[in-house]
Amino acid sequence: MKAPAKIKSSPHATRTVQRRRTGVVAAADERDDLAVEEPLEIRVEGRPVAVTMRTPGHDDELAAGFLLTEGVVARRADIISLAPAVAKKGGGVEANIIDVRLARPEAVDFARLTRHVFTASSCGLCGKATIAAVQAKNPALGPEAGPRVTAKCLAGMTATLAAAQATFQLTGGLHASGLFTAEGKLLVSREDVGRHNAVDKVLGHLLLNGRMDPSQLVLLVSGRVAFEIVQKALAARIAFIAAISAPTSLAVDFARTGGQTLVGFLRDGRMNIYAGADRVVE
Repeated sequence: MKAPAKIKSSPHATRTVQRRRTGVVAAADERDDLAVEEPLEIRVEGRPVAVTMRTPGHDDELAAGFLLTEGVVARRADIISLAPAVAKKGGGVEANIIDVRLARPEAVDFARLTRHVFTASSCGLCGKATIAAVQAKNPALGPEAGPRVTAKCLAGMTATLAAAQATFQLTGGLHASGLFTAEGKLLVSREDVGRHNAVDKVLGHLLLNGRMDPSQLVLLVSGRVAFEIVQKALAARIAFIAAISAPTSLAVDFARTGGQTLVGFLRDGRMNIYAGADRVVE
């Protein structure tokens, strides 16, 4: 696969902010670090298929992860190249547009892809119909799949992920996702303003660079787990999902029917196991 062109960008920026304290009349203008939010248009064979608001950086992984979880690609060999789109005037590259070239572009149903992305992003799908439609494409994982992880090891992953969140420590404004081994080793972490983007980035990294079996890894996310994140994990064949915050009801239902483990409120030495408790061992 052709290596993507690199565009220099920063995940954070500074703006002037007026800081005030209750009961103190004086105010001071200071510089504050903020998480950068910019649109990224994903194109396939030159055709726009999605626009997402994201934090710049690892755009190639974001595009690859998005196409993986949408069922457009299944392996690295399906992608010929990922690169910023070439501007029509001047021949330079477009910083916020990435174009993906595929080995078999004729197999892509562009009408279905763009329609599904729009419908899902506007909450047009819900409940049992959603689960049935997604699992028809991504079959449930069997009980033999997935790692067995000790509760102690699982609890320690949160501090490891937090230590890897360099931009969050500056801005306080990003979500994070990480892929861990069953022994607690962090393989990759990514930050983004969007929860689903952070997940797409680590899944895209795994697709483009990883050689490990996805079903033997733990996906840890820093925020809430909604249906879309569990669906993305199933598409990547990840059986174990953990979150520092809460899951939604549909996320729990989907994890149970998909044969996945779903852990929520993983913090302060405690956790709630909503699905697949047999994968959490002492």
